Amino acid sequence: MDIRLLNEQDAEAYIELRLEGLLYNPDAFITTYEETKQKPNLIDETAKRLQSDQSFTFGAFEDGQLIGMITLVKQAHPKFQHKGSIVGMYVNAEHRRKGIGQAMFQNVMEQANELEIIKLQLSVVTENAPALRLYQSVGFQIYGTEHQAIKLGKQFLDEHHMVLFFL
Repeated sequence: MDIRLLNEQDAEAYIELRLEGLLYNPDAFITTYEETKQKPNLIDETAKRLQSDQSFTFGAFEDGQLIGMITLVKQAHPKFQHKGSIVGMYVNAEHRRKGIGQAMFQNVMEQANELEIIKLQLSVVTENAPALRLYQSVGFQIYGTEHQAIKLGKQFLDEHHMVLFFL
Protein backbone atom coordinates (compact mmCIF):
# COMPACT_ATOMS: atom_id res chain seq x y z
CA MET A 1 0.00 0.00 0.00
CA ASP A 2 1.18 3.49 -0.88
CA ILE A 3 -0.19 6.70 0.70
CA ARG A 4 0.53 10.05 -0.88
CA LEU A 5 -0.84 13.51 -1.44
CA LEU A 6 -3.19 13.51 -4.42
CA ASN A 7 -2.65 15.89 -7.33
CA GLU A 8 -4.52 16.99 -10.45
CA GLN A 9 -3.61 13.76 -12.28
CA ASP A 10 -5.58 11.85 -9.63
CA ALA A 11 -8.84 13.75 -10.24
CA GLU A 12 -10.64 10.97 -12.13
CA ALA A 13 -9.66 8.26 -9.64
CA TYR A 14 -10.67 10.56 -6.78
CA ILE A 15 -14.09 11.23 -8.35
CA GLU A 16 -14.66 7.51 -8.93
CA LEU A 17 -13.91 6.64 -5.30
CA ARG A 18 -15.88 9.60 -3.98
CA LEU A 19 -18.93 8.63 -6.03
CA GLU A 20 -18.65 5.12 -4.62
CA GLY A 21 -18.62 6.54 -1.11
CA LEU A 22 -21.56 8.83 -1.80
CA LEU A 23 -23.55 5.94 -3.27
CA TYR A 24 -22.85 3.28 -0.65
CA ASN A 25 -22.39 5.44 2.46
CA PRO A 26 -24.60 8.50 1.89
CA ASP A 27 -24.90 9.24 5.61
CA ALA A 28 -21.12 9.78 5.83
CA PHE A 29 -21.14 12.76 3.47
CA ILE A 30 -23.05 16.02 3.23
CA THR A 31 -22.88 16.12 -0.57
CA THR A 32 -25.12 13.64 -2.35
CA TYR A 33 -24.30 11.30 -5.21
CA GLU A 34 -26.83 13.08 -7.45
CA GLU A 35 -25.44 16.55 -6.69
CA THR A 36 -21.93 15.43 -7.47
CA LYS A 37 -22.83 13.66 -10.71
CA GLN A 38 -24.61 16.78 -11.99
CA LYS A 39 -21.74 19.19 -11.39
CA PRO A 40 -20.44 20.71 -14.61
CA ASN A 41 -16.68 20.41 -15.21
CA LEU A 42 -16.38 17.93 -12.33
CA ILE A 43 -12.94 16.66 -13.35
CA ASP A 44 -11.51 20.17 -13.88
CA GLU A 45 -12.95 21.47 -10.59
CA THR A 46 -11.65 18.45 -8.72
CA ALA A 47 -8.19 18.85 -10.28
CA LYS A 48 -8.11 22.50 -9.13
CA ARG A 49 -9.17 21.54 -5.61
CA LEU A 50 -6.43 18.91 -5.44
CA GLN A 51 -3.88 21.71 -6.08
CA SER A 52 -5.14 24.00 -3.30
CA ASP A 53 -2.79 25.37 -0.65
CA GLN A 54 -5.60 25.20 1.94
CA SER A 55 -6.82 21.66 1.28
CA PHE A 56 -4.67 18.51 1.29
CA THR A 57 -6.14 15.22 0.11
CA PHE A 58 -4.24 12.02 0.75
CA GLY A 59 -4.97 8.82 -1.06
CA ALA A 60 -4.19 5.21 -0.27
CA PHE A 61 -3.29 3.09 -3.28
CA GLU A 62 -3.10 -0.65 -3.69
CA ASP A 63 -1.72 -2.00 -6.95
CA GLY A 64 -2.11 1.48 -8.44
CA GLN A 65 -5.80 1.74 -7.55
CA LEU A 66 -7.11 4.46 -5.22
CA ILE A 67 -8.79 2.65 -2.30
CA GLY A 68 -8.94 5.33 0.38
CA MET A 69 -8.95 9.10 0.79
CA ILE A 70 -8.93 11.74 3.48
CA THR A 71 -8.82 15.54 3.24
CA LEU A 72 -7.32 18.05 5.65
CA VAL A 73 -8.65 21.59 5.25
CA LYS A 74 -6.64 24.37 6.89
CA GLN A 75 -8.67 27.30 8.13
CA ALA A 76 -7.86 30.45 6.14
CA HIS A 77 -8.72 33.25 8.57
CA PRO A 78 -5.62 34.41 10.47
CA LYS A 79 -7.27 33.90 13.85
CA PHE A 80 -8.21 30.32 12.92
CA GLN A 81 -5.08 29.16 11.08
CA HIS A 82 -4.17 26.95 14.01
CA LYS A 83 -7.20 24.77 13.19
CA GLY A 84 -7.89 22.17 10.54
CA SER A 85 -10.87 20.05 9.58
CA ILE A 86 -10.99 16.47 8.40
CA VAL A 87 -13.51 15.89 5.61
CA GLY A 88 -14.23 13.33 2.92
CA MET A 89 -12.74 10.33 4.76
CA TYR A 90 -13.51 7.09 2.94
CA VAL A 91 -12.00 3.65 2.49
CA ASN A 92 -13.38 1.20 -0.06
CA ALA A 93 -15.51 -1.43 1.75
CA GLU A 94 -13.35 -4.39 0.74
CA HIS A 95 -10.23 -2.72 2.15
CA ARG A 96 -11.59 -1.70 5.55
CA ARG A 97 -10.25 -3.04 8.86
CA LYS A 98 -6.73 -3.30 7.46
CA GLY A 99 -5.22 -0.19 9.08
CA ILE A 100 -5.59 2.01 6.00
CA GLY A 101 -7.55 4.70 7.83
CA GLN A 102 -4.97 4.89 10.60
CA ALA A 103 -2.14 5.02 8.07
CA MET A 104 -3.82 7.87 6.19
CA PHE A 105 -4.32 9.74 9.46
CA GLN A 106 -0.58 9.47 10.09
CA ASN A 107 0.04 11.37 6.85
CA VAL A 108 -2.62 13.95 7.76
CA MET A 109 -1.07 14.51 11.16
CA GLU A 110 2.38 15.02 9.62
CA GLN A 111 0.89 17.53 7.18
CA ALA A 112 -0.94 19.30 10.02
CA ASN A 113 2.33 19.56 11.93
CA GLU A 114 4.06 21.11 8.89
CA LEU A 115 1.21 23.63 8.61
CA GLU A 116 1.47 24.45 12.33
CA ILE A 117 -2.08 23.21 12.92
CA ILE A 118 -2.55 22.34 16.58
CA LYS A 119 -6.24 21.42 16.54
CA LEU A 120 -8.07 19.03 14.21
CA GLN A 121 -11.85 18.79 14.11
CA LEU A 122 -14.30 16.46 12.41
CA SER A 123 -17.91 15.37 12.60
CA VAL A 124 -19.25 11.83 12.37
CA VAL A 125 -22.77 10.41 12.34
CA THR A 126 -23.35 8.97 15.80
CA GLU A 127 -24.46 5.60 14.40
CA ASN A 128 -21.26 5.14 12.35
CA ALA A 129 -19.53 2.99 14.97
CA PRO A 130 -16.59 1.86 12.76
CA ALA A 131 -15.66 5.46 11.90
CA LEU A 132 -16.08 6.53 15.51
CA ARG A 133 -13.73 3.73 16.64
CA LEU A 134 -11.16 4.76 14.03
CA TYR A 135 -11.25 8.41 15.05
CA GLN A 136 -10.94 7.55 18.73
CA SER A 137 -8.06 5.16 17.98
CA VAL A 138 -6.02 8.04 16.53
CA GLY A 139 -6.77 10.33 19.46
CA PHE A 140 -9.98 12.22 18.65
CA GLN A 141 -12.41 12.88 21.49
CA ILE A 142 -16.09 13.78 21.36
CA TYR A 143 -16.74 17.32 22.59
CA GLY A 144 -20.40 17.58 21.65
CA THR A 145 -23.31 15.96 19.89
CA GLU A 146 -25.61 17.79 17.51
CA HIS A 147 -29.07 16.30 17.34
CA GLN A 148 -30.79 16.27 13.94
CA ALA A 149 -27.59 17.55 12.33
CA ILE A 150 -28.31 15.92 8.96
CA LYS A 151 -31.56 15.32 7.14
CA LEU A 152 -31.38 12.33 4.82
CA GLY A 153 -34.74 12.02 3.09
CA LYS A 154 -37.25 12.00 5.94
CA GLN A 155 -34.73 10.68 8.46
CA PHE A 156 -32.64 12.83 10.79
CA LEU A 157 -29.14 11.84 11.85
CA ASP A 158 -27.21 13.06 14.87
CA GLU A 159 -23.51 13.90 14.68
CA HIS A 160 -20.69 13.77 17.18
CA HIS A 161 -18.25 16.66 16.91
CA MET A 162 -14.72 15.49 17.66
CA VAL A 163 -11.40 17.18 18.30
CA LEU A 164 -7.74 16.23 18.47
CA PHE A 165 -5.19 18.61 19.99
CA PHE A 166 -1.48 18.60 19.12
CA LEU A 167 0.26 20.31 22.01
